[in-house]
Amino acid sequence: MMYGLSLTAILSLAALDAINPCAIAVLTLMLISILTYNPKKRRNILLAGMAFTMSVFVMYMFYGLVIIRFLQVMSTIAYIREMLYGVLGACAVVLGILNIKDFFWYKPGGLLTEMPMRMRPTAKKIINGITTPRGAFLVGAFVTVFLLPCTIGPYIIAGGILSALELMAAVPWLLLYNIIFVLPMIGITLAVYVGVRKVDDVSGWKDRNIRHLHLISGIIIMLLGIGMLMGWL
Repeated sequence: MMYGLSLTAILSLAALDAINPCAIAVLTLMLISILTYNPKKRRNILLAGMAFTMSVFVMYMFYGLVIIRFLQVMSTIAYIREMLYGVLGACAVVLGILNIKDFFWYKPGGLLTEMPMRMRPTAKKIINGITTPRGAFLVGAFVTVFLLPCTIGPYIIAGGILSALELMAAVPWLLLYNIIFVLPMIGITLAVYVGVRKVDDVSGWKDRNIRHLHLISGIIIMLLGIGMLMGWL
């Protein structure tokens, strides 16, 4: 059974991952591609957005199970088990500092905080090829590889906390984590579909607030890391 603070940590990490600028940027690129290809078929926006979101959800569930199982196997080795949680806590502190750094000295493609610049042209080229909901699902699965560098940090930390549970017992929490992770994708897709927001509005909001998103993420992740190092989580 997990303690309340650990559950709070899982929910906090999921919420931070959900507002990750990388995921928002990739989704908006996909929606722009669909709109550009056939601007009159707004139903395709809804179907493609949901297909893309479902693909990301499925792939991240798979990644999460792999992470948890790997950490469980590693923890069976006595000397590794003793230091694993501390290493994850230290990684969280470092990740938090890197995000806070991006608030004061922002540079696109920051280490472990955003998609590397060298990956962006390839990812954009792939996403621009999306013309159908089926294509959105297939590309969504592939594009998660490009998302991992900027979203994997909080996920590994959450996996470290969940690795204390049996794998099947961890699955419901992993499901909850990923539902929270994709909620903004669903919200953005619905907002664009019904016409409440344009894709440019979402992209512009992300660009205007990206430094503050990094600051909020950095502070919370660093505090969680300190909590893990101090044995509070």
